[in-house]
Amino acid sequence: MITRMNVVQRGPMTLDEFLAWERRQELRYEFDGFEPIAMTGGTLNHSAIATDLVSALRGRLRPGCRVYRSDVKILVAGRVRYPDAAVTCSPVDGQSDILPNPVVVFEVLSASTASVDRVTKNAEYAATPSIQRYVMLEQVRIGATVFARDGANWVGTVLLDDAVLVMPEIGIELPLRDLYAGIELPPPETDD
Repeated sequence: MITRMNVVQRGPMTLDEFLAWERRQELRYEFDGFEPIAMTGGTLNHSAIATDLVSALRGRLRPGCRVYRSDVKILVAGRVRYPDAAVTCSPVDGQSDILPNPVVVFEVLSASTASVDRVTKNAEYAATPSIQRYVMLEQVRIGATVFARDGANWVGTVLLDDAVLVMPEIGIELPLRDLYAGIELPPPETDD
């Protein structure tokens, strides 16, 4: 979940100004290319899905790849984002707070951020050459929207229920249901 942060300044921040400023803050902020956006908490389902995702990935990743949680930032298209999880297969500097070359990025959708995740971040991730796949997980039903590179195209697919999330770039096939085990989801909406 994100909230716009009012910061007294004389115009838009640069990426370097933001990084220097944010490293002095107690809270985490994303950067939309102009101003900081405060990161706020989410629901219990959001947290449980993200935790299950990181656990499932950690146990299945091919050697040389590693998953990181939402407390590590990535740089995309001149912006700073804190995805719910990201995988890199590149060497990392353990003292850095920026994950280099993310290959697969995951967001758990929240009502307050879904449009940013689906449109704005999707465009940013598509514009970042290292990112091969972007997975948006629903939190009110078993489902995912996945965008992946297919040559020069960024192609979207919707997965539901018993689908398997296939991620060849990190050597994983993950049943979608595994990410929702034990999570109480709201009843499906009906057209009454």
